[in-house]
Amino acid sequence: MRQIVLDTETTGLEPSQGHRIIEIGCVELVNRKLTGRHYHQYINPMREIDQGAMEVHGISNDFLADKPVFEQVVAEFIEFVQGAELIIHNAPFDIGFLDSELTLSGGQFGKMSGHCSVIDTLVMARAMHPGQRNSLDALCRRYFVDNSARDLHGALLDSEILADVYLLMTGGQKTLSLGGETADGGSDAQIIRRLGTARSLSPIISANAVELERHAGKLITVDKKSDGSCVWLKN
Repeated sequence: MRQIVLDTETTGLEPSQGHRIIEIGCVELVNRKLTGRHYHQYINPMREIDQGAMEVHGISNDFLADKPVFEQVVAEFIEFVQGAELIIHNAPFDIGFLDSELTLSGGQFGKMSGHCSVIDTLVMARAMHPGQRNSLDALCRRYFVDNSARDLHGALLDSEILADVYLLMTGGQKTLSLGGETADGGSDAQIIRRLGTARSLSPIISANAVELERHAGKLITVDKKSDGSCVWLKN
């Protein structure tokens, strides 16, 4: 199974208003493992970048002045993603821009739906975590994915981070090794090792009075916010 985790950066929010793609970043997964293959390209949009967009990704028109236009890179991009399942956070945004660019480049490649299927991790996250924040940063915090290098948005960095988040959202490690070998017969350094029965017991540390008081206060707060549904106060 070949999947491509994809992200784009743009000059603004709406392709219908003439906004264009300025960066594409993709990383490849095969059978739920990062292969090390990636596609990354900056693109000259032939128009000014909105100030609000520039504050998000930090990419300037001066930086893009000597970069190729989309028509010059479209064939290489389509070749990289062809036949893969695209994994995108808020897919309508990126697909909308990519379809717009394909049309502006002459239309010979059709639309993205003719080359790839799509999984939207934002839709997945909303179903898995209803009523919670489901931005990529929020998912990183929820799944303990390090995004400390993400001061600004960048298409390749965001696709790498999203790949980690997607794998954790969908079950993390695909196979579980119990005897020192993976399912395909190879060795696995991260195997499960049973602890000996003769080992000393871990000490039991009870909460002190201050900790118990804080815990009780936290339960009261939870009870108020859940309209009296805190199960820990019902026992």
